[in-house]
Amino acid sequence: MEVTLSEETLNKETKLINLIKSYNSVLAAFSGGVDSTYLMAVTQEALGQNCKAVFARGPMISSEEQNSALLLAQTYHFPIEVIDIDIMELQPFRDNPPDRCYFCKKELFETFLSLSKKLGYSNLIEGTNASDDQDYRPGRKALKELKIKSPLLEVGLTKEEIRALSRRRNLLTWDKPSMACLASRVPYGDAISVELLTRIAQAEAVLFSFGFDECRVRAHKDIGRIEIPTQEFAPFLQHYTEIAEAIKKLGFQFVTLDLEGLRSGSLNHNQKEGA
Repeated sequence: MEVTLSEETLNKETKLINLIKSYNSVLAAFSGGVDSTYLMAVTQEALGQNCKAVFARGPMISSEEQNSALLLAQTYHFPIEVIDIDIMELQPFRDNPPDRCYFCKKELFETFLSLSKKLGYSNLIEGTNASDDQDYRPGRKALKELKIKSPLLEVGLTKEEIRALSRRRNLLTWDKPSMACLASRVPYGDAISVELLTRIAQAEAVLFSFGFDECRVRAHKDIGRIEIPTQEFAPFLQHYTEIAEAIKKLGFQFVTLDLEGLRSGSLNHNQKEGA
């Protein structure tokens, strides 16, 4: 696929390849999203057999996303370790404070670090990019504490650049919508349960079935607040009755459409790093 890229972006990718080569061997956190798929593709190109992906399976990710990630790994012949994580055993995750992501990331990456050492990899890397600083991300603190390497961030690659570079490499994820942890759909302070996360995943699956690939269902107690891009409002309103009925059957008493549209991290607007 012919994609025109700026010299600056191409230079960043060259720096990325050289940086990863300097790691010698790598275990790469993999979610099947845009960033981690691109990072793993570049890592495999740079290190050959001296790398492996690791995927965490658990209730914070929908079964559809899990299956999609593992299919991608198979498609691109990424060697991969799958770890089952019962994140619900973590009290701060269930309690859902504003820094919930810190505790979750710490648990995940401590597990990944142990696996990395067991398998003999010299470095553990993950896919934070230069655009991620625009949102409240307490999980970054855990990554820094554990000295996890973030090569995309280090070379300054933005989300837009990673999509363009992914397209140039014919990666299927180049235009994949961003999909965050299901817990990000729950307002801070509201308790998280497996049942709630399952309900949210099923509600979003309803939207997917109607062709709304970019969406969130935020769970405000008995209200399911739908976020989709504003340009999708017209086709949504053609099916709102069926959508509302299907989501109500999952346990929501009310179903609403957010008139501000889809906003990544919309529950973070009152949060600040370090708060």
